[in-house]
Amino acid sequence: MLGGRPDFACCDRCAGLTASTVGSATASAAAVARRRLLKAAVFRPQAEAGAVGAVGGSSGGSSRAPDDPVSRDIGFADSFQLPRTVAGIVLDVSPHVLVVADGECERRFTLTAAATAWRGTQLEPAALRRDDHAIVRLHPFGRNVADRIWANIGRVTGIITERSGNQLVVDEGATRQPQVITLRPGALGRIQVRFPTLEPGYLVDIIGTRRQDELIGVIPATSQPAYPAHRMPAPPLVSGHLPGSITGSATWHEPREEPPGILGTSYPALDPETPCAENLAGGVHQSYSRMPFLSIGSILRIRNDCTGASCLMPVTGCAPIGRLFNDRCVTCGTSPRGRVADLTLASFIALGGELERGCFNATITIGE
Repeated sequence: MLGGRPDFACCDRCAGLTASTVGSATASAAAVARRRLLKAAVFRPQAEAGAVGAVGGSSGGSSRAPDDPVSRDIGFADSFQLPRTVAGIVLDVSPHVLVVADGECERRFTLTAAATAWRGTQLEPAALRRDDHAIVRLHPFGRNVADRIWANIGRVTGIITERSGNQLVVDEGATRQPQVITLRPGALGRIQVRFPTLEPGYLVDIIGTRRQDELIGVIPATSQPAYPAHRMPAPPLVSGHLPGSITGSATWHEPREEPPGILGTSYPALDPETPCAENLAGGVHQSYSRMPFLSIGSILRIRNDCTGASCLMPVTGCAPIGRLFNDRCVTCGTSPRGRVADLTLASFIALGGELERGCFNATITIGE
């Protein structure tokens, strides 16, 4: 029953829960999301049972045709066509085959002529190394065909708290451990073009390669806001009712303690009364984008405006840092200012995002 509806897949905790003081918050968030999933499994039409396969890397495809009217009417047909991801350790690679350890399983993927890889820069998949941590995007209609691979990719988004030479210590939120970014001389100039003020108190968002608990900074994921984090400008005034849909920038975050294949998003305007980890820890509640308050377990339809892919996803946690940015995404055109969703890694890939680009222009719609 619980594996039947990936569109309601959810993290069983608020993002980044680590302290025992928020144990009750974890249970509350998990209960809300679990109730939605159970309700969907019990009350869905019989014709729909078993229709959609999981988007995570551990399950097969779907038995429902993409044009099935039942799926189309309830809004889940799009998930059938979304690419799935597998996270694992590279065991072996050749020009035609990639072998990855996925938990206790060994999985083999065919590499097409069009397959590409990234490890700090674009490279041929055959150039991957044994023991690289790989995120594999599978072809939408091929269970064992690798379409794109990211090796050792990581991202740090937060407020700089310390700088020592080319090393930064970054605060990613009240419930997450501080992160260390090392800026190599070869990448420093490129990063400072978009992040000129690498000093304590300023926001930073950098993508790079992981080396244990350290991120080797390679790419600026966005442009740095001109203000210190504690002097965020007031969001623009909007008259009338909130629109039915909201546009802005959708980003991704590293899995940290959440399952790597989970579908869901952190939301920048979580209700301050929601017993989520960041709220209990005294996280900020202001968001640059004018967005309605939602709770854990709320359902959003998130659309990648660059590819047209969309999917229903649950709100699984807070986005305490994302709400501080008033940047734009320029993946296709220029989005309005503000971040409207902080997606799990698997969700970002499923909707057609390229991890090294950092964001895509998005539209979110609130509803069941």
